[in-house]
Amino acid sequence: MQNSLTSVARFWKWRNYNIYYIRAGEKRTGKPPLLLVHGFGASTDHWRKNIEGLEGYFEIWAIDLLGFGRSAKPNIVYSGQLWQDQLSEFILEVIKEPAVLVGNSLGGYASLCVAALVPEASAGAVLINSAGPFSDTQAPTNPVTKITAKAARFLFAQSWATRLIFEYTRNRKNIRKTLEKVYLDKSQVTDQLVEEIYEPSCDPGAADVFASVFKTPQGHKIDMLLAQLAKPLLMLWGEGDPWMKAQERGEKFRKYYPNLSEHYLQAGHCPHDEVPEQVNFLLKNWIDENFN
Repeated sequence: MQNSLTSVARFWKWRNYNIYYIRAGEKRTGKPPLLLVHGFGASTDHWRKNIEGLEGYFEIWAIDLLGFGRSAKPNIVYSGQLWQDQLSEFILEVIKEPAVLVGNSLGGYASLCVAALVPEASAGAVLINSAGPFSDTQAPTNPVTKITAKAARFLFAQSWATRLIFEYTRNRKNIRKTLEKVYLDKSQVTDQLVEEIYEPSCDPGAADVFASVFKTPQGHKIDMLLAQLAKPLLMLWGEGDPWMKAQERGEKFRKYYPNLSEHYLQAGHCPHDEVPEQVNFLLKNWIDENFN
C-alpha cells in the first residue's frame, strides 16, 4: 500500500488461487484487528486513506476479493457464499483471531454474511453503504419497468453483450463519469483513483468475472442475516449515494437490528474514500466504545 508506514503486501493461497492482501499497524491489547473489504470493481487500494489514518491505532488487514484487484480472476461462479467463505477462512487461517469486518457496498454485504453466519471469525461489523437484498424488496409492478428488467436480464445472459458492456464501462473516461456520479465531492475523483479501478480490469479473466457477477443468484437476505447477528454493528451512510436510498435502507436495518450505531454523512457511495477523516474518526470512536 503506497504511503503507508508499516504495511506489508502478500499473497495467500486459497483453493489454489492467489489472494492479495495487506497488513498494516500492530496488534493492540484489547482492540480487535480490522479487515477492510472493498466493493464491486474496487480493491485494497480504495482503503489507502483509511489505512494511513488508522494504522497507528489498530492492526489492519485489507483483502482483494477473488475476482477483483490483484487477486486471481478465474472463470467460475461468483456469489456471496464464495466471498463469505474467502473472508471467514482468511480470518481463521491468516489473522487467527476474530476481526471487525469493515465493508463497502458489495464488501459490506459479504462482511455481514461472515459476521452473522461465521461468528467465530467476527468481533463485529462496520457496513458502509452496504449492498444486499431484503426479503420484502418489491418487484417492479409498472409494465414498462417489468419489460425493461426482463430485457436487461436477457442481455446480461449473452456473453457478447456482457463483453461489450464490460469494454464500455472499463474505459477510463467512463470510469471517471461513473465515479463523478457517485461522489458528491468531484475533486476526490482523481487520476489515481481512476487508474486503481482501470488497471485490474486489464487482467486476463476480468471480463469473465464481470459477466459472472451479473448472473449471480441472490444470496442470504439481509433481514435473515440480522436475525442471526449477535455482534456490535456500525452503519455508515453517504446520504448522497444515487444507487441507494440511504435513509430508507437505514430504517430497514434499524427495524431488524435496533441495537446498532449509525451515522449519515455528506458523501456519496464511498464515504470511506470521499470523507476518510470523518469515517476514520467514527470507526475509531465506535471501537473504543465497544471493545474496551
